[in-house]
Amino acid sequence: MATTSDIRNGLCIRYNHDIYKIIEFLHVKPGKGPAFVRTKLKSVTTGKVIDNTFSAGHKIDDVRVETHKFQYLYNDGQAYHFMNTEDYTQIALQEAALDRPDLLKEGEVVTVIINTEDNMPLSVEMPASVILEVTHTEPGVKGNTATNATKPATVETGASVNVPLFINEGDKIRVETEKGTYKERIKE
Repeated sequence: MATTSDIRNGLCIRYNHDIYKIIEFLHVKPGKGPAFVRTKLKSVTTGKVIDNTFSAGHKIDDVRVETHKFQYLYNDGQAYHFMNTEDYTQIALQEAALDRPDLLKEGEVVTVIINTEDNMPLSVEMPASVILEVTHTEPGVKGNTATNATKPATVETGASVNVPLFINEGDKIRVETEKGTYKERIKE
């Protein structure tokens, strides 16, 4: 059993007969009244995100987990297939277990969180950023750059990302996986 002081991003807990992963939290100590922790919880089974507030010192039922490196192989329409980089075993996961499946490129190495009690995969953590090639974007119009002007671009995985006007088709860009935003252009 853990308490609210043990809450951190990525912690998996048992709550309302389901397993949730904490994706955001904030310790709040108001001037009046007791302290509390405001959290955003993501269900590892359905992918649904809920907001919840725990009072300070509240006991939470944490789930013991292990992390393993897996390489993304392919998507067959129903499931995403991964291979363990150590023992080459393969697993298939539903889309709900993935944070940003639209930014997942074949061959990408991700961290899979596995429940130690039943060896079931709970969720997939993407790397902080991924490098993707721009497959389609409109050309930037010269003189149309007021301040921080952006345009939509489609990357090789099919995701749409807003990029600066100087990005062209064929450019490789770094995309922040947490927010799905453009970070920088990669020079070869």
